[in-house]
Amino acid sequence: MLNLSSFNQALQQLLQNYPDARQHDELINEQGEFRAHWQPVLDELAELGQEGLRHCSEATQDLLHENGVTFNVYEDEEGQLRSWQLDPLPFVISTDEWEKLEQGLIQRSRLLEALVDDLYGERRVIHEGILPPELVYTHPAWLFSAAGHQAIRERPWILLHGTDITRDHQGEWRIMGDWTQAPSGAGYALENRVLLARALPNLYRDAPLRRLASFLQAQHRCLAELARKHRDNPNIVLLTPGQGSPGYFEHAWLANYMNFSLVEGADLVVRDGQVSMRTLGGLKAVDVIVRHINDPWCDPLELRGDSLLGVPGLMQAARQGDVEIANALGVGVLEHPALACFMPELCDLLLGEKLLLKSRNTLWCGEPENLEKLLTLPAGWQFKNIQNPGQLLEPQQFSTSEQKAFLDELQTVPHLYVAQQPFQAATSPCFDSQTGQIGAQPVNLRFFSLADPSDIDKPVQKRRQRIMPGGLAWIAEPGTPVMDSSQVKDIWVMAPVPQPHVSLLLQAHGPIRVTRDSQDLPSRVADSLFWMGRYGERLDSRSRLLRETLSKLLEEGHLPLQATLLPDLFTALSLPLPDLENLTDDKDSSAIHTRTSLQFLHLRNRLLEMFTENTPDGLPWLFSYLLRNSRAIRDHLGDDSWRTLNHLHRKIQGLQRAQEITGGRSSLEEVITHLAAFFGLCNETMPHHYGWRFMDLGRFTERVISSLELLKLALITARKPGIPLWEVVLSTTDNLTVYRRRYRSQLHPAAILDLLLFDESNPRSIGYMLKRLERQIEKLPQPEMTPFRNLENRLIIEATSTLHLVDPDSLLDPATSEIAHTALEELLDALLRPLHQLSDAISHSHFSHVETPRQLVSLQAKG
Repeated sequence: MLNLSSFNQALQQLLQNYPDARQHDELINEQGEFRAHWQPVLDELAELGQEGLRHCSEATQDLLHENGVTFNVYEDEEGQLRSWQLDPLPFVISTDEWEKLEQGLIQRSRLLEALVDDLYGERRVIHEGILPPELVYTHPAWLFSAAGHQAIRERPWILLHGTDITRDHQGEWRIMGDWTQAPSGAGYALENRVLLARALPNLYRDAPLRRLASFLQAQHRCLAELARKHRDNPNIVLLTPGQGSPGYFEHAWLANYMNFSLVEGADLVVRDGQVSMRTLGGLKAVDVIVRHINDPWCDPLELRGDSLLGVPGLMQAARQGDVEIANALGVGVLEHPALACFMPELCDLLLGEKLLLKSRNTLWCGEPENLEKLLTLPAGWQFKNIQNPGQLLEPQQFSTSEQKAFLDELQTVPHLYVAQQPFQAATSPCFDSQTGQIGAQPVNLRFFSLADPSDIDKPVQKRRQRIMPGGLAWIAEPGTPVMDSSQVKDIWVMAPVPQPHVSLLLQAHGPIRVTRDSQDLPSRVADSLFWMGRYGERLDSRSRLLRETLSKLLEEGHLPLQATLLPDLFTALSLPLPDLENLTDDKDSSAIHTRTSLQFLHLRNRLLEMFTENTPDGLPWLFSYLLRNSRAIRDHLGDDSWRTLNHLHRKIQGLQRAQEITGGRSSLEEVITHLAAFFGLCNETMPHHYGWRFMDLGRFTERVISSLELLKLALITARKPGIPLWEVVLSTTDNLTVYRRRYRSQLHPAAILDLLLFDESNPRSIGYMLKRLERQIEKLPQPEMTPFRNLENRLIIEATSTLHLVDPDSLLDPATSEIAHTALEELLDALLRPLHQLSDAISHSHFSHVETPRQLVSLQAKG
């Protein structure tokens, strides 16, 4: 029975429903007493109380949203982007318990390193009959092309290794699986630690817990030691599948933290066995690739021919030793779940030791006695097909016909199936923010091991391992994938004494090459920055126009449609007018009133559709493209910029709740403000080199085109030209106050043209924008060995010259002069022509290599 009498009322309230320990529990022992290593946390909880802990929970969740900590399964599917729910209560491990667990995890990593070295080398484990060959060679991640090559084998196969582990109801640790290809979660673990330290600063500062940052610093040193040619200043890249990857946030986070270039397959190219990164300055040799792509997808030339994620020729480059890959290609075979059955024998053969950490009860169906047992009693076992390990098969939930089909297949290809027995897990304290109570839930943990940086060049038998003193935990039944959990936890490993704080910044040792030209910027990143600027500016101009249109609807919605500015504003928004012809045929006054009311409702509904997600060119639609390009260059955005973008994301998500005009206008003003803040922070925090220039080019290319089209509408093609429409143009471009201060008189076309067309001191004028575009284009990388200007230079010169050479007197009063009207129309068309071509010209010169690859032939064998 849990005794709470010695604690204050706040702690008693939090734990009043905590269950008795009928099984192993991390908080209380079998006698109903609190475990000693939880005492510092309990003391803090006693001070916080229920409301304080709930406030910490809310604060951590707000920080997660602000920092954009997300994961997703399929980025392109609506609503799949999810945010972590971080439990404010950590998973606490005592010092004594950690020493035992750490030794077991170190042994596990040493064993896997020795095993993969043997499998791709002498293959003693197969020749001596410990591992059946069909178990190894049928696994999708076994790579025959990696076997027997000295360049691959002389360096560590596994630099970083992730181990999933759970404690059973008796308190014994059970290995649930290994992650050797592209172990994820270390970045999430450190992010969780940072956020929890901010939410519980007193506890984090005073508690004697081990720090995590030094582990990632050691990982950086380890990767640098891998480089063969430029060990003092290696070019290390992190290869990601892209934004559709579940762990893309972590990939960008780690690249930013480690100061790596974040690249996708299309950013890399193999030439004569050398892997290079496509950059604005040309090809740049790559020394080390930190891959987050599974083995079969890394090289469409030798591995999976239908892969669009990998780099053709990467396998050959790895065999030649011109590039180091962490982890090495081929280690995916170690993730075979059936290896759990053979680990004790493997440990005895390869290490000469007894296995310290046991796996869950596992049977490989390729063994005849196991198959006979499972065919007789399949219920109570969970099955996995090694060719689709993410799918869990439970025969007891099948229909009779489905179960028969499954058992038939099991008999046909038993070597492809593994059976695992579920077990009851221990529990750990978890906070429920809804009830304000602390309950007990099963928890899975992932720990990470790293090859010691000083042992990179040593033989496999002499390499040491170090374990991250913490990791990633998630609340779920044993074996549940982390992405299927709704809540994660930080892992605190207690130390005998308080540990010093370790800075998140890496200390450089030795010389470092200082560079500022940013020519090593990947062209794909420059492309995303350019389109981030375009979509951001498009969202801004659409929001401004929509705000003015809603205002005019309030003012003029009761009038006949043709007597208002609404048709022109709908044209500016590229919106078709709703069909208002057949609202009513009656002529009496009540019917007319009804007609105007229906007209107002139809127009309002059409405008409010711009707030919904499924409307093409609507605000959420435009923001989705802004967000997608921003996520593609996450490691180039400052933290404040990213937080501002996430605030904007929340505002956009709330637009659908705008059911009336006033609320819609208010929301639009917030969107405009957040956009200005985001790009303002980008201007203030991004180095003003090539990346920033491409973003600026995107913004001002979009702005000058939209401004010219708005001027053309207001002064040339409008159905109802005149002062009211001119005032809308000035408001949309945020120049109404400037105009009034400068002229202090009624609106006049000549003055508007001077302010918005010629005045190069006005950031919203065409003259200023063309000048800014010209300045940015002149500073972009230029082709070598040619005396001629490229196309984008010629286009911007054409547009600028057209504006500079025009006679302003010929444009006076286009509202009353046909000559001036024609001259202005010709001028605006002459400006729009080269500017519409400018985007394609920039893309052709600087981004042309990032086209989507296409599979020309099918490499699948016909059945």
